[in-house]
Amino acid sequence: MFFLSKIADVIQIHPEKFNMRSEEALHENINTKYANKVIQGLGLCISLWDICWASEGLCDVYTGLCNVNVEFRMVVFRPFEGEVLQARIVSQTEEGIHLTLGFFDDIFVPGSELADGAQFRPDPDSNGKVTWVVDLEEDDEKLYYDNHEMVHFSVLSEEWHDQTPTGPVEAEADAADQQLLPPYKIIGTMNAPGLGVCLWWQE
Repeated sequence: MFFLSKIADVIQIHPEKFNMRSEEALHENINTKYANKVIQGLGLCISLWDICWASEGLCDVYTGLCNVNVEFRMVVFRPFEGEVLQARIVSQTEEGIHLTLGFFDDIFVPGSELADGAQFRPDPDSNGKVTWVVDLEEDDEKLYYDNHEMVHFSVLSEEWHDQTPTGPVEAEADAADQQLLPPYKIIGTMNAPGLGVCLWWQE
């Protein structure tokens, strides 16, 4: 789920931070630039792990900014296909269920990847709330995917959406679509033994 990735970049230090130790200033600026950001094809950057190498700083005579070439390692989140994770149900629609890990929210399980026989319909015991339900034919019981419940799901695939700014003509044509697409999205499945709401599998 997490791994270390080496990145090389030029980090700028503002004159206001010249009173800090060089390592502390680099740590702060790297985390500001990369933490909680998605790098296309790599994953979600979580936090700086360590600095492998840094050059001498060169100050810009016009701006006063100090430019430092740095090689560093970031903790990156990107689960592999088939990995089983625990998440919480945030919301659900007739298309499927949205999950969150707490630090990452773009997880979706399509209705077709829920337990066999799952249906999206009103729950008569909750004032008409609509939810995904699994009917157990053998003992006439029902299993509910209630919001805020913890679930186990398996990573099925991932989607990447490049959000690099485009020209004005392309931007106008794709503006609506781009606003709805997250840079990184995980598609999961809960249609296998041991997957689904955690309470289902407790003795």
